[in-house]
Formats: sequence, structure tokens, C-alpha cells
Amino acid sequence: MKANGPTAPRPRRDTALRRVAREARPFLRARTGAVLRLAGWSLLEFAQTFLSGYGVARALDDGFLASRPATGLCWLAVAAVAVLPSVLAARGVFGRLADLVEPLRDGLVRRAVSRALGGALGRSGDVSTRSLSQVTHQSEIARDGWAGLVLTLRSFAFTAAGAVTGLLALAPALLLIVLPPLAVGAALFLATLPPMAARQRAYLAADEAYAAHAGELAASVRDIAAAGTAGRTVAESGALAEAQLAASRSLARWSAVRVLALAVCGRFPPLLLLLAAPWLLRNGLTAGALVGALTYLTQALAPAVQALMTMLGTAGGRLVVVLDRFTNAPPPPEDDPPQAVRDSAPPPADRTAHPAVPAPAPSARRAPAPVAELHEVTFAYGPRAQPVLDRLSLTIAPGEHLAVVGPSGSGKSTLAAVLAGVEPPTGGAVRWRGRPVRAADATSVRVLLPQHAYVFSGSLRDNLRYLSPDARDREIADAAEAIGLEPLLSRLGSLDADVVPDRLSQGERQLVALGRAYLAAPPLLILDEATSRLDPAAETRAELACAALPGALVVVAHRLSSARRAGRTLVMDGPRTRCGTPAQLLRSSALYRDLAGLWEPEDADAWGGGLVPDAQDAAAVAGRLGTVGTGQDASIGSGDEDEERGVRSSPPPSPV
Repeated sequence: MKANGPTAPRPRRDTALRRVAREARPFLRARTGAVLRLAGWSLLEFAQTFLSGYGVARALDDGFLASRPATGLCWLAVAAVAVLPSVLAARGVFGRLADLVEPLRDGLVRRAVSRALGGALGRSGDVSTRSLSQVTHQSEIARDGWAGLVLTLRSFAFTAAGAVTGLLALAPALLLIVLPPLAVGAALFLATLPPMAARQRAYLAADEAYAAHAGELAASVRDIAAAGTAGRTVAESGALAEAQLAASRSLARWSAVRVLALAVCGRFPPLLLLLAAPWLLRNGLTAGALVGALTYLTQALAPAVQALMTMLGTAGGRLVVVLDRFTNAPPPPEDDPPQAVRDSAPPPADRTAHPAVPAPAPSARRAPAPVAELHEVTFAYGPRAQPVLDRLSLTIAPGEHLAVVGPSGSGKSTLAAVLAGVEPPTGGAVRWRGRPVRAADATSVRVLLPQHAYVFSGSLRDNLRYLSPDARDREIADAAEAIGLEPLLSRLGSLDADVVPDRLSQGERQLVALGRAYLAAPPLLILDEATSRLDPAAETRAELACAALPGALVVVAHRLSSARRAGRTLVMDGPRTRCGTPAQLLRSSALYRDLAGLWEPEDADAWGGGLVPDAQDAAAVAGRLGTVGTGQDASIGSGDEDEERGVRSSPPPSPV
């Protein structure tokens, strides 16, 4: 049943043009004097336009056609001299233009800086890039666009007023021919302004979205490859490119409508005047008045209309879009569901925490398949380059803890990339769980954490659940406690607090990435100097937590303490490799002894007549270093012992 009372008026949509107009009105009211001074100088342009057509008409009617050439020349001289004041007017106009343009730019810069400071003090997200663009680039676009718009509007207003006044002075009937096409073209053009502004805004938004996406990709290529999300990333890039293409096509279609409006305004009035010339001449219009009217249309009115429409259709649309970014328009609603909806989702039934599960005795059941294998793997960064890995064979069992050490440039990160399937080997084979490496298996088998941790803008919860979207809060809390994220969690306040990557230290970023990997608990976790920014205590805590997971752990170490915590250590010196327990490596690897800071005597008899210490001395040295030589059947020696544990280096051992 309808109510009898009056229906409430429907609120108008708050468009960008209305928001900008609300901000512009007080700005212009405060500068009424500058506007009036600008209009005063523009009166000279009005006089020049009026005299250009009127002088031609009088020169013909009162001079040449009346057999008075001197009079005709005088009127032409008046029309020519009228151009001189317009030159002075241009100088005065540009002087007064600064009174309108520069305050606008200064106000926009102040607003952008205030917004940036407010965002930095609060938690409104990463506003640094946007604010820098507004201060340096967008404010200049607004200043140039505003200056062009003021000049074009001023020129059109006084030129059109001079032309219309001249047509009235010549013959009022001329307006019946000239004004209708001008009105139709102007109405058509004005009708295109709102959709053109919307398409311009959509195009700029699509362009910015694609540029931001490309910037994120450039900084995260390695993480994308490590996570095996290249296919999804390509799909997202394609979708953004399609959106940008669709926005540009829509903008082009409306630009075609604008061209039609320009044709109606600029081309139709002279054509209609020529078609109506016989009728006008029969009804008393003089030849001079007809030529004067054509002068107004072709030399003054048509160029002014075209300049105005071009300015409004291009720079005017950009100006509205840019100025709208400086207003206090509310942000669009988030697409993500509210937190209550996310928390109410039922947790998966098979999700458990990650306690340290002791490996069963070898006799209890059959040994599981290796989680990763390298078989005679060779890798070089070019067809003629020296190989970084040369026929390296390595087997990593489930639950094993392997450390990789060596000097800079020895191939540690290359080994991590090949083991993770990021780089295909030049020769040999890489297998995961007994099968050849496939990109489709990447996210289910391994997680690779590089030295530069990937943290995105969002909540801490979203960052930690990036690889485990179904993780429950209890599991997230356990991961934070195990890795050592409590100080960061306490500083942020909660898991739902916003994380701004630029406000986190490098160590905090690495802890977030480690917590994400711990929560995912992959069968193979590879840390490529992923703890390099942590202090020794925090590094120890994080590595021990990752080692307690059921999966295998491979640590590319930058501290020798990481090797002492591992069951096995792989020493790399380019293509030459050694693998074993710390005690064994002290006997067999001169490079490991150098890395451990031990002095290798030049006299062979210093070790009792041999090149390496005996087992008792090596054990004593290892004890002083705090090495871990037991657990998970980690003994590696030479010959059959190496083959039994699945590690073999085909090149000869280090000669030193």
C-alpha cells in the first residue's frame, strides 16, 4: 500500500564532478577579485572579436559596394587595429592567471602532505607512493589542466559574446540559423562529459592497477617461482591487461561521439548559413552582413568552440579525475568478507599442529622414499660457462636436517634453486618423492624462502596464512610462538592488525616468512639464508622450530652454527663438494676447517704423522665447537658410507 504523503526526493549520486564542484566553489569565491581582473583584461578580446566581423561587413556595405573605397579601407583598418589591444590583453591575462593557478597547486600539495602525515601516524596503509605521486606528478597535472581550462573558458566566453553581439548588430535573423546547430552540438557534447569522465577514471584505475601489479611482480619474481604460482600470476596479469584494454576501448568509443559533437558545432553553422543565404538576401540581409557573419563563424566562433570542447574532453576529464583524488571521497567497499564470516567457517577436520614426530626405528617399517633426490646434476649459467654444480648426487630423506655451507659464489643458492625446481638443471635429474619435478607439484612438495622475505600489505593473519588459507587461529598462535613472532605480534596488537612492509625491519619480515612456512609444514622446506637478518638466538629458535616439523629441512647457512645444528652438512666450493657430519668434515674437508676457524698445520707430523687428525682428536674438536653429530642416522664418511646415505660428488675432492 502506498503512503499518501509526499515521496521523499531521491538523493543525487555523489559523482566525481559534484565532489570537485563542491571543493571548487569556496576556492573561487575566495578569489573573486582575481576572477574579475581576469575578466577585465578579457574585455579587450571581446572588442577585437566584435570588430573583426562588424568591420568587414561595414567595409563592404558602406565602402566598396557603395563605391566608397576610402570608407571601406578605414573599416578594414579598424578591424586590423583591434588586434593590437588583444596582444596587451594576453599579457595581462597571463599575469592574472597565476593568481588562480598557483594557489590551487599549493593547496593540493598541502592536502597531499597532510594526508601522508596522517596516514603515517595512523594505520591507513601504505600511502607513501600515492602521496609522492600526488605531490610531484598529479599536482602538476592539476595545475597545467586548470590553467588550460581557465584560458580556454575565458577565451570561449568573450569570443562567443563578441560574435553573438556582432551577429545581433548585423541582423538578428542570423541567430536563427547559427544558434540551433551550436545548441545541439553543445548539448550532445555536454551529455558525453559524465560518461567520458567515468571512462577516463576507469582507464586510469586500470592503468594504475596494472602498473602496481607489474611493480609487485618485479620485486617478487623469485617468490612466485618458489611458490609455484606462475600460472596464477600470468592469469592475474592477463585479467588486468584485458581490463585496461576494455577501458581504453570504451574511452575511444565515447571519444568518437565527442568528434561528432565537434562537427555539429564547428561545421554545421557555416554550412547552414550558406544554404540559407538566398532566403536571407531576399529578406533584406546585405552582402556585407552575410560575409561578416561568415567571418564570425569561421574565424572566431568555430575555433573557440573546438578549443573548448577539446579541452573539456581531454584535459578537462583528466583534471576532474585528478582533483577527485585530492578530495575526501570515501573509499570503495572492500571485496573481502567480514572477519566474522571468515572466523565462522568450519575448520578442516584433518588439520593438526606440527609436533616433533620421532622417526621410527629402521626395523619397524620400510624406509620411506626420499623427499628429494639429485642424480648426477650439472648446472651452468650458459652453454660455455663453467658449471656451478658438476654431476652432484644428493638424497634427502623425510625429516632430515641438512645444512649447506661454503664461501660466497660457491653455488649454495644455485643448489637451493635447482632443488626447489626453480632452475632446471643443465644435466642430470631432480626428483621429488621418487618422481621427476613438475611445476604442478611445487606447492604441495616444497617451500623455498629466499634471503629477501616477501611480505605484502594486509593483516598479519593474512600474511601468515598465505600458504595455508585454512589455518585456524590456534595453529597461527602456535606457529608464532614456535618461530618467535611474539614481539612483533605484541607490537602490532593482534593478528588482524595491518602489516605495512616498509615499517617492518628485515628481521621481522624474515620471521613473518618463517612463520608462514612453519604453518604450511611442507614435506621439503628450503631456507636460502632466510635467517640472515636475525640475531643468533632468534636464528637458533627459528631453525630448531623448523627442524621439529615432520618434513625435511635444508638450510643454506651464513653462520657455521647452523651447520652444527644439522644432522648433515654439505660443504660447497664450486663443483667440489663434501658431505658428512661436522666431526667427519673436520677430518676430511680443509675448507670446512677454514670455515670453522681451525688452523691447518703445514707440517703433516703435527697431527701424529697424518694429514688429518684421528677420530679421538676430531671428536674433541667437534665437542669444543658444539657440533651435533648424531640423530637421524646422519653419519657420512667416504666410500660405501657415502653411497649408503645417498651423497656422492663425482669431481675429485679438494686438493688442500
